[in-house]
Amino acid sequence: MATGEPGRPLTAIVVDDERLARRDLTAMLARHPGIKVVAEADDAASAARQIARLNPDVVFLDIQMPGMTGLEVARHAAGHSHVVFVTAFDQHAIAAFEQGAVDYVMKPFSTARLATTVTRLKARVAQPPADLSGLLARLQHERPDGKGYLRWVNASVGATIKLITVDEICYFRADSKYTRVVTAGSESLIRRTIRELAAELDPERFWQIHRSTLVNANAIAGVTRDLRGYLQVRLKHRPEGLPVSETYAHLFRQM
Repeated sequence: MATGEPGRPLTAIVVDDERLARRDLTAMLARHPGIKVVAEADDAASAARQIARLNPDVVFLDIQMPGMTGLEVARHAAGHSHVVFVTAFDQHAIAAFEQGAVDYVMKPFSTARLATTVTRLKARVAQPPADLSGLLARLQHERPDGKGYLRWVNASVGATIKLITVDEICYFRADSKYTRVVTAGSESLIRRTIRELAAELDPERFWQIHRSTLVNANAIAGVTRDLRGYLQVRLKHRPEGLPVSETYAHLFRQM
């Protein structure tokens, strides 16, 4: 268990799928001589490996990431490292702090707020890391804004409005000013963007694999590479393949 030693900087890992957010936070932490960033990770799987390998004193952890989420990383860190939640949502931050996490930092990052966090870390790091099991169990079933995840959508099928449960949906794909909702046997259109849907759907169930595509993880049969070497998702109940952009290829590294 990482507890910190007198006279040495606290070691930290920064975990965030947004490159600019990682860069900014790492640069701001570099201004504090009492803390040293020893690694960065852009997805939860690599973060878990870095935590196991480096055993850092603290993990600065983005809650929302595609695939295995930041909550899963927090489970890996529990009992080994202190956790500072990085979030754009007050509800997560306040809950984390009240449940015993070392601290939280909000996006966009504030120099003064981060200085307070580092001070708190130095005071707290000699103690065992907080038990976050209660918090993680609670957040597992909530969106970052405190509301429940989307359970169905109302889609246009000709002149009819059809209610489609998210369990039925194989994937969402942007289509001009609309988003196409694709099930095993039908296609419909809704007036919601991929960005809006990504914020409302359970990120452990619906993975963003392209800026224009969200896929139901339960609908994935496997992944292949095309003739150019790019990943394609194969679906259980649809014949078409779905291209995976390089940004999201890390979701399938262990498959």
